[in-house]
Amino acid sequence: MDKNWKLLDLSALALRLALAASFLSAVADRFGMWGKSGEPRVSWGDFAHFVVYTERLTSIVPQSLGPSIAWIATIAEIVLALALLVGWQTRIAAILSGSLLLLFGFAMAFALGIKAPLDFSVFSAATGAFLLSALDRYQFSLDDRKSKAGSR
Repeated sequence: MDKNWKLLDLSALALRLALAASFLSAVADRFGMWGKSGEPRVSWGDFAHFVVYTERLTSIVPQSLGPSIAWIATIAEIVLALALLVGWQTRIAAILSGSLLLLFGFAMAFALGIKAPLDFSVFSAATGAFLLSALDRYQFSLDDRKSKAGSR
């Protein structure tokens, strides 16, 4: 195996794990797993505070949709994080992750100003997800195991 492929394979694995960890960390925060609202390094601390934040980011839609949008985002982050962690349907998970992050970034820029998504590297993470989706293979993944099993 070419040395460059080994580096690419390890980089893809690291990117999958980093994106998944970021999604799961955000979900953990909104369920109070990083601490209570108002504590240092806690963004929301509970789901109610996350709903308020979601409503702020989505101020162009009726406020009554805020809780639904918050739940949809949360479920999407959990599903995408798990798919990326195990490498299942990686290309699709990466495209959807990049799209979700891009949507978050634009919503943050619109509601909070461009500095917010830049400070939180939202556009960098989205770009990384799109780059991940462009790879030809995903070593250390269920996709790879399935591919190898099918070629036997």
